[in-house]
Amino acid sequence: MKTLEDQMSIYAAYHQDARNKATHFVGVPLIVFSLMIPLGWLRADLGGTTVSAAVAVTVILFLYYIVLDVALGVAMGAVFALMLWAAEPLSQASLVASLSWFLVLFVAGWALQLWGHVYEGRKPALVDNLFQVFVAPIFLAAEVFFALGYKPKLHEAVQRRALEMRAQAEVGISPGELKSA
Repeated sequence: MKTLEDQMSIYAAYHQDARNKATHFVGVPLIVFSLMIPLGWLRADLGGTTVSAAVAVTVILFLYYIVLDVALGVAMGAVFALMLWAAEPLSQASLVASLSWFLVLFVAGWALQLWGHVYEGRKPALVDNLFQVFVAPIFLAAEVFFALGYKPKLHEAVQRRALEMRAQAEVGISPGELKSA
């Protein structure tokens, strides 16, 4: 498994423009939230407790983030908990209402993401590595931590490596193809 620094460096190489980052701060949460709606439709009874696929997938992602970084994982856990709480009534609404919310939020989120990459002048990271969709949320959490002055060593290392990767990409090497420095 790649380290948090490795994964964030690759993602950061595709996300240096402030306007692109701004669109992602809205688009990524919209997409994550929207996906919780249809995942909430899938439910199973586990020992008398009903558990949705939204909760199961979110717990798995939360545990993955905790393995990468405890502080960022806990922050993401809090955000995920709020999203699950808000998505639950939407997932249990009528099919038309539920599906409408999902489609509007999902399409809006992706539209914002793609708009941001017009500013960036680069394709989205997931084009080279689909796994980057799981890095996006923790990357944004880290950006908030960095802005508040937390994790300066991680910030410096990620930024340095991202800029190196961008320079190498200009000569035709995809950041997803680069080996760890």
